[in-house]
Amino acid sequence: MKLTRLAVLTLALATPPLRAQQMRSARAVAHAARGAVVAAVGAIALTVSDMDRSVAFYSSVLRFQKVGDTIAAGEGYDRLQGVPGSRMRVVRLRLGVDTLQLMAWAGPPGRPAPADARSNDRWFQHVAIIVSDMDSAYAVLQAHGVRRVSPAPQRLPDWNPNAGGIRAFYFRDPDDHPLEILQFPAGKGDPKWQRAEGRLFLGIDHTAIVVASTDASLRFYRDLLGLRIAGTSLNYGPEQERLNNVPGARLRITSLRAPTGPGIEFLEYVSPRDGRPAPADERANDLVHWQTIVASSAPEPLAARLTAAGARLVSPGVVRVEDRALGFDRGFLVRDPDGHVVQVIAPN
Repeated sequence: MKLTRLAVLTLALATPPLRAQQMRSARAVAHAARGAVVAAVGAIALTVSDMDRSVAFYSSVLRFQKVGDTIAAGEGYDRLQGVPGSRMRVVRLRLGVDTLQLMAWAGPPGRPAPADARSNDRWFQHVAIIVSDMDSAYAVLQAHGVRRVSPAPQRLPDWNPNAGGIRAFYFRDPDDHPLEILQFPAGKGDPKWQRAEGRLFLGIDHTAIVVASTDASLRFYRDLLGLRIAGTSLNYGPEQERLNNVPGARLRITSLRAPTGPGIEFLEYVSPRDGRPAPADERANDLVHWQTIVASSAPEPLAARLTAAGARLVSPGVVRVEDRALGFDRGFLVRDPDGHVVQVIAPN
Protein backbone atom coordinates (compact mmCIF):
# COMPACT_ATOMS: atom_id res chain seq x y z
CA MET A 1 0.00 0.00 0.00
CA LYS A 2 2.83 2.42 0.83
CA LEU A 3 4.49 1.72 -2.53
CA THR A 4 1.19 2.45 -4.31
CA ARG A 5 0.74 5.76 -2.54
CA LEU A 6 4.33 6.71 -3.29
CA ALA A 7 3.85 5.88 -6.97
CA VAL A 8 0.72 8.01 -7.15
CA LEU A 9 2.45 10.90 -5.39
CA THR A 10 5.45 10.64 -7.74
CA LEU A 11 3.14 10.64 -10.80
CA ALA A 12 1.26 13.67 -9.51
CA LEU A 13 4.46 15.60 -8.93
CA ALA A 14 5.82 14.63 -12.34
CA THR A 15 2.67 15.68 -14.25
CA PRO A 16 2.77 19.36 -15.24
CA PRO A 17 -0.28 21.40 -14.23
CA LEU A 18 -2.88 22.18 -16.88
CA ARG A 19 -2.41 25.55 -18.48
CA ALA A 20 -5.27 28.04 -18.38
CA GLN A 21 -6.02 27.52 -22.07
CA GLN A 22 -6.12 23.75 -21.63
CA MET A 23 -8.46 24.12 -18.67
CA ARG A 24 -10.78 26.37 -20.65
CA SER A 25 -10.75 23.85 -23.50
CA ALA A 26 -11.57 21.01 -21.11
CA ARG A 27 -14.44 23.00 -19.65
CA ALA A 28 -15.73 23.77 -23.16
CA VAL A 29 -15.68 20.06 -24.08
CA ALA A 30 -17.50 19.17 -20.87
CA HIS A 31 -20.10 21.89 -21.48
CA ALA A 32 -20.65 20.71 -25.05
CA ALA A 33 -21.13 17.15 -23.86
CA ARG A 34 -23.75 18.29 -21.34
CA GLY A 35 -25.47 20.48 -23.96
CA ALA A 36 -25.52 17.80 -26.67
CA VAL A 37 -28.89 16.56 -25.47
CA VAL A 38 -32.43 17.81 -25.81
CA ALA A 39 -33.21 20.54 -23.27
CA ALA A 40 -36.85 20.96 -24.29
CA VAL A 41 -39.54 19.66 -26.61
CA GLY A 42 -40.99 22.70 -28.33
CA ALA A 43 -43.55 23.03 -31.09
CA ILE A 44 -45.06 20.06 -32.88
CA ALA A 45 -45.10 20.84 -36.61
CA LEU A 46 -47.17 19.39 -39.45
CA THR A 47 -47.59 20.09 -43.15
CA VAL A 48 -50.98 21.34 -44.38
CA SER A 49 -52.38 21.91 -47.85
CA ASP A 50 -54.51 25.01 -47.22
CA MET A 51 -53.16 27.25 -44.48
CA ASP A 52 -56.23 29.44 -44.06
CA ARG A 53 -58.51 26.41 -43.81
CA SER A 54 -56.27 24.74 -41.23
CA VAL A 55 -55.90 27.91 -39.15
CA ALA A 56 -59.70 28.28 -39.13
CA PHE A 57 -60.12 24.65 -38.02
CA TYR A 58 -57.62 24.74 -35.18
CA SER A 59 -58.76 28.19 -34.03
CA SER A 60 -62.54 27.79 -34.20
CA VAL A 61 -62.86 24.12 -33.27
CA LEU A 62 -59.95 23.48 -30.88
CA ARG A 63 -59.51 27.05 -29.59
CA PHE A 64 -55.85 27.53 -30.54
CA GLN A 65 -54.71 31.15 -30.83
CA LYS A 66 -52.58 32.39 -33.70
CA VAL A 67 -49.31 33.83 -32.40
CA GLY A 68 -47.11 33.94 -35.50
CA ASP A 69 -47.33 34.02 -39.30
CA THR A 70 -44.18 34.21 -41.42
CA ILE A 71 -42.61 33.16 -44.70
CA ALA A 72 -39.50 30.97 -44.55
CA ALA A 73 -37.52 30.88 -47.79
CA GLY A 74 -33.96 30.80 -48.99
CA GLU A 75 -31.07 28.41 -49.39
CA GLY A 76 -30.76 27.75 -45.66
CA TYR A 77 -34.35 26.53 -45.33
CA ASP A 78 -33.99 24.51 -48.56
CA ARG A 79 -31.02 22.65 -47.11
CA LEU A 80 -32.57 22.35 -43.67
CA GLN A 81 -35.83 20.80 -44.89
CA GLY A 82 -34.35 18.89 -47.83
CA VAL A 83 -36.80 20.43 -50.31
CA PRO A 84 -34.96 22.48 -52.98
CA GLY A 85 -36.71 25.60 -54.20
CA SER A 86 -39.07 25.61 -51.24
CA ARG A 87 -41.05 28.53 -49.93
CA MET A 88 -42.92 27.83 -46.74
CA ARG A 89 -45.59 29.77 -44.88
CA VAL A 90 -45.38 28.98 -41.19
CA VAL A 91 -48.18 29.77 -38.74
CA ARG A 92 -47.69 29.16 -35.04
CA LEU A 93 -50.75 28.40 -32.93
CA ARG A 94 -50.79 28.30 -29.15
CA LEU A 95 -53.04 26.46 -26.73
CA GLY A 96 -52.19 27.28 -23.14
CA VAL A 97 -48.38 27.29 -23.18
CA ASP A 98 -48.05 24.69 -25.96
CA THR A 99 -47.41 25.38 -29.63
CA LEU A 100 -48.54 23.76 -32.85
CA GLN A 101 -46.70 24.83 -36.00
CA LEU A 102 -48.48 24.60 -39.35
CA MET A 103 -46.37 24.54 -42.52
CA ALA A 104 -47.81 25.22 -46.00
CA TRP A 105 -45.53 24.94 -49.01
CA ALA A 106 -45.90 27.26 -51.97
CA GLY A 107 -43.98 24.78 -54.10
CA PRO A 108 -43.21 22.15 -55.02
CA PRO A 109 -46.48 20.40 -54.03
CA GLY A 110 -46.31 17.34 -51.81
CA ARG A 111 -48.37 14.17 -51.80
CA PRO A 112 -51.70 13.79 -49.97
CA ALA A 113 -52.11 11.39 -47.08
CA PRO A 114 -53.07 7.83 -48.12
CA ALA A 115 -56.84 7.37 -48.02
CA ASP A 116 -56.45 3.99 -46.30
CA ALA A 117 -54.10 5.15 -43.53
CA ARG A 118 -54.54 3.28 -40.23
CA SER A 119 -53.54 4.05 -36.66
CA ASN A 120 -50.90 1.30 -36.65
CA ASP A 121 -49.09 2.47 -39.81
CA ARG A 122 -45.62 3.58 -38.82
CA TRP A 123 -45.93 7.06 -40.30
CA PHE A 124 -48.71 7.69 -37.74
CA GLN A 125 -48.19 10.70 -35.49
CA HIS A 126 -50.69 12.79 -33.59
CA VAL A 127 -50.94 15.32 -30.79
CA ALA A 128 -52.98 14.63 -27.66
CA ILE A 129 -54.99 17.72 -26.77
CA ILE A 130 -56.17 17.77 -23.16
CA VAL A 131 -59.75 18.76 -22.42
CA SER A 132 -61.41 19.55 -19.11
CA ASP A 133 -64.73 17.90 -20.04
CA MET A 134 -64.82 15.12 -22.62
CA ASP A 135 -68.56 15.24 -23.23
CA SER A 136 -68.51 18.98 -23.94
CA ALA A 137 -65.43 18.73 -26.15
CA TYR A 138 -66.92 15.82 -28.09
CA ALA A 139 -70.09 17.86 -28.63
CA VAL A 140 -67.96 20.65 -30.15
CA LEU A 141 -66.32 18.20 -32.54
CA GLN A 142 -69.69 16.73 -33.50
CA ALA A 143 -71.10 20.19 -34.17
CA HIS A 144 -68.23 20.88 -36.59
CA GLY A 145 -68.62 17.53 -38.36
CA VAL A 146 -65.09 16.25 -37.79
CA ARG A 147 -64.11 12.97 -39.42
CA ARG A 148 -64.00 10.25 -36.76
CA VAL A 149 -61.42 7.55 -36.19
CA SER A 150 -62.99 6.31 -32.94
CA PRO A 151 -66.77 5.72 -33.02
CA ALA A 152 -67.13 7.75 -29.80
CA PRO A 153 -65.04 8.71 -26.73
CA GLN A 154 -63.62 5.65 -24.97
CA ARG A 155 -62.99 5.22 -21.24
CA LEU A 156 -59.98 3.01 -20.63
CA PRO A 157 -60.71 0.21 -18.13
CA ASP A 158 -59.86 0.37 -14.43
CA TRP A 159 -57.94 -2.93 -14.52
CA ASN A 160 -55.16 -1.00 -16.25
CA PRO A 161 -53.46 0.85 -13.36
CA ASN A 162 -51.63 3.37 -15.54
CA ALA A 163 -54.42 4.17 -18.00
CA GLY A 164 -57.64 3.32 -16.17
CA GLY A 165 -60.18 6.15 -16.14
CA ILE A 166 -58.60 8.10 -19.00
CA ARG A 167 -61.14 9.12 -21.65
CA ALA A 168 -59.96 9.60 -25.22
CA PHE A 169 -61.22 10.09 -28.77
CA TYR A 170 -59.40 9.98 -32.13
CA PHE A 171 -60.45 12.14 -35.10
CA ARG A 172 -58.91 13.89 -38.13
CA ASP A 173 -58.21 17.45 -39.22
CA PRO A 174 -59.03 18.77 -42.74
CA ASP A 175 -55.87 17.15 -44.20
CA ASP A 176 -56.58 13.82 -42.45
CA HIS A 177 -53.89 14.28 -39.80
CA PRO A 178 -54.94 12.15 -36.82
CA LEU A 179 -55.61 14.02 -33.58
CA GLU A 180 -56.69 13.01 -30.09
CA ILE A 181 -58.63 14.70 -27.33
CA LEU A 182 -57.95 13.25 -23.93
CA GLN A 183 -59.22 13.81 -20.39
CA PHE A 184 -57.27 12.67 -17.35
CA PRO A 185 -59.10 11.60 -14.20
CA ALA A 186 -57.95 13.01 -10.86
CA GLY A 187 -54.55 11.61 -9.91
CA LYS A 188 -53.37 10.88 -13.45
CA GLY A 189 -51.38 13.03 -15.84
CA ASP A 190 -49.70 16.33 -15.04
CA PRO A 191 -51.52 18.08 -12.16
CA LYS A 192 -51.78 21.20 -14.32
CA TRP A 193 -54.44 19.46 -16.41
CA GLN A 194 -56.75 19.50 -13.38
CA ARG A 195 -56.69 23.31 -13.30
CA ALA A 196 -59.04 24.17 -16.15
CA GLU A 197 -59.90 27.72 -15.00
CA GLY A 198 -63.00 27.73 -17.18
CA ARG A 199 -61.27 26.50 -20.35
CA LEU A 200 -62.42 23.47 -22.32
CA PHE A 201 -59.32 22.82 -24.49
CA LEU A 202 -56.23 23.13 -22.28
CA GLY A 203 -53.01 22.26 -24.13
CA ILE A 204 -50.88 19.54 -25.71
CA ASP A 205 -49.82 16.76 -23.36
CA HIS A 206 -47.76 14.77 -25.87
CA THR A 207 -47.22 13.75 -29.44
CA ALA A 208 -47.61 10.03 -30.11
CA ILE A 209 -45.72 8.06 -32.76
CA VAL A 210 -46.08 4.47 -33.90
CA VAL A 211 -42.82 2.54 -33.59
CA ALA A 212 -41.78 -0.92 -34.72
CA SER A 213 -39.51 -1.50 -31.72
CA THR A 214 -39.65 0.31 -28.39
CA ASP A 215 -36.08 -0.74 -27.65
CA ALA A 216 -34.76 0.70 -30.91
CA SER A 217 -36.68 3.93 -30.32
CA LEU A 218 -35.32 4.19 -26.78
CA ARG A 219 -31.80 3.99 -28.13
CA PHE A 220 -32.58 7.02 -30.30
CA TYR A 221 -34.71 9.21 -28.02
CA ARG A 222 -33.31 8.26 -24.61
CA ASP A 223 -29.71 7.25 -25.24
CA LEU A 224 -28.88 9.74 -28.02
CA LEU A 225 -31.26 12.66 -27.46
CA GLY A 226 -31.27 12.40 -23.68
CA LEU A 227 -35.00 12.15 -22.93
CA ARG A 228 -36.14 10.26 -19.84
CA ILE A 229 -38.82 7.59 -19.51
CA ALA A 230 -41.84 9.08 -17.72
CA GLY A 231 -44.26 6.15 -17.83
CA THR A 232 -45.18 2.84 -19.41
CA SER A 233 -48.39 0.92 -20.03
CA LEU A 234 -49.72 -2.13 -21.84
CA ASN A 235 -53.12 -1.27 -23.33
CA TYR A 236 -55.54 -3.72 -24.91
CA GLY A 237 -59.17 -4.71 -24.92
CA PRO A 238 -62.30 -3.55 -26.73
CA GLU A 239 -61.97 0.06 -25.58
CA GLN A 240 -58.47 0.35 -27.03
CA GLU A 241 -59.55 -1.35 -30.26
CA ARG A 242 -62.39 1.15 -30.67
CA LEU A 243 -60.19 4.12 -29.77
CA ASN A 244 -57.57 3.30 -32.42
CA ASN A 245 -60.03 1.65 -34.83
CA VAL A 246 -57.65 -1.31 -35.07
CA PRO A 247 -59.21 -4.72 -34.30
CA GLY A 248 -57.09 -6.77 -31.91
CA ALA A 249 -54.99 -3.74 -30.90
CA ARG A 250 -52.53 -4.50 -28.14
CA LEU A 251 -50.10 -1.64 -27.51
CA ARG A 252 -46.90 -1.27 -25.55
CA ILE A 253 -46.88 2.43 -24.65
CA THR A 254 -43.81 4.29 -23.42
CA SER A 255 -43.82 7.99 -22.57
CA LEU A 256 -40.65 10.08 -22.63
CA ARG A 257 -40.04 13.68 -21.62
CA ALA A 258 -37.41 16.38 -21.77
CA PRO A 259 -37.01 18.83 -18.86
CA THR A 260 -39.79 20.97 -20.37
CA GLY A 261 -42.44 20.72 -23.08
CA PRO A 262 -44.86 18.04 -24.28
CA GLY A 263 -43.95 14.39 -24.05
CA ILE A 264 -43.14 11.97 -26.86
CA GLU A 265 -45.13 8.74 -26.63
CA PHE A 266 -44.21 5.48 -28.35
CA LEU A 267 -47.05 3.29 -29.58
CA GLU A 268 -45.70 -0.17 -30.34
CA TYR A 269 -48.39 -2.45 -31.70
CA VAL A 270 -47.61 -5.84 -30.20
CA SER A 271 -50.59 -6.91 -32.28
CA PRO A 272 -51.54 -6.63 -35.04
CA ARG A 273 -48.11 -6.18 -36.56
CA ASP A 274 -49.31 -5.40 -40.06
CA GLY A 275 -48.77 -1.65 -39.89
CA ARG A 276 -46.98 -0.33 -42.98
CA PRO A 277 -43.59 1.39 -42.81
CA ALA A 278 -43.25 5.07 -43.61
CA PRO A 279 -42.57 5.78 -47.30
CA ALA A 280 -38.83 5.80 -47.84
CA ASP A 281 -39.12 8.90 -50.02
CA GLU A 282 -41.34 10.91 -47.64
CA ARG A 283 -40.46 14.62 -47.73
CA ALA A 284 -41.30 17.68 -45.67
CA ASN A 285 -43.94 18.92 -48.13
CA ASP A 286 -45.92 15.64 -48.06
CA LEU A 287 -49.12 15.78 -46.02
CA VAL A 288 -48.15 12.85 -43.80
CA HIS A 289 -45.15 14.87 -42.63
CA TRP A 290 -44.75 15.89 -38.99
CA GLN A 291 -41.73 17.38 -37.22
CA THR A 292 -41.15 17.23 -33.49
CA ILE A 293 -39.09 20.34 -32.74
CA VAL A 294 -36.59 20.02 -29.90
CA ALA A 295 -34.05 22.47 -28.52
CA SER A 296 -30.36 21.85 -27.81
CA SER A 297 -27.67 24.31 -26.84
CA ALA A 298 -25.11 22.23 -28.73
CA PRO A 299 -26.60 20.98 -32.02
CA GLU A 300 -23.19 20.34 -33.65
CA PRO A 301 -21.98 17.65 -31.21
CA LEU A 302 -25.51 16.23 -31.07
CA ALA A 303 -25.55 15.91 -34.88
CA ALA A 304 -22.14 14.25 -34.74
CA ARG A 305 -23.35 11.80 -32.09
CA LEU A 306 -26.43 10.90 -34.11
CA THR A 307 -24.43 10.47 -37.31
CA ALA A 308 -21.89 8.25 -35.57
CA ALA A 309 -24.77 6.10 -34.30
CA GLY A 310 -26.11 5.65 -37.84
CA ALA A 311 -29.11 7.99 -37.66
CA ARG A 312 -30.34 9.39 -40.99
CA LEU A 313 -29.96 13.14 -41.23
CA VAL A 314 -32.33 14.91 -43.63
CA SER A 315 -30.21 18.06 -43.56
CA PRO A 316 -26.54 18.00 -44.62
CA GLY A 317 -25.39 18.51 -41.04
CA VAL A 318 -26.19 21.58 -38.96
CA VAL A 319 -27.55 24.32 -41.25
CA ARG A 320 -27.54 28.05 -40.58
CA VAL A 321 -30.66 29.90 -41.79
CA GLU A 322 -30.66 33.39 -43.24
CA ASP A 323 -32.95 34.90 -40.61
CA ARG A 324 -34.25 34.11 -37.16
CA ALA A 325 -37.92 34.49 -37.99
CA LEU A 326 -38.76 31.02 -36.62
CA GLY A 327 -36.89 31.47 -33.35
CA PHE A 328 -33.56 29.81 -34.23
CA ASP A 329 -30.49 30.50 -36.31
CA ARG A 330 -29.23 26.97 -36.96
CA GLY A 331 -30.46 23.43 -36.76
CA PHE A 332 -30.95 20.14 -38.57
CA LEU A 333 -33.55 17.47 -39.31
CA VAL A 334 -32.99 13.81 -38.47
CA ARG A 335 -35.13 10.69 -38.81
CA ASP A 336 -35.74 8.27 -35.97
CA PRO A 337 -35.60 4.49 -36.60
CA ASP A 338 -39.13 4.52 -38.09
CA GLY A 339 -38.69 7.62 -40.22
CA HIS A 340 -40.38 10.15 -37.93
CA VAL A 341 -38.64 13.52 -38.22
CA VAL A 342 -37.09 15.40 -35.33
CA GLN A 343 -35.97 18.98 -35.91
CA VAL A 344 -33.15 20.01 -33.60
CA ILE A 345 -32.71 23.75 -33.19
CA ALA A 346 -30.45 26.11 -31.28
CA PRO A 347 -32.94 28.72 -30.00
CA ASN A 348 -32.21 32.42 -30.46
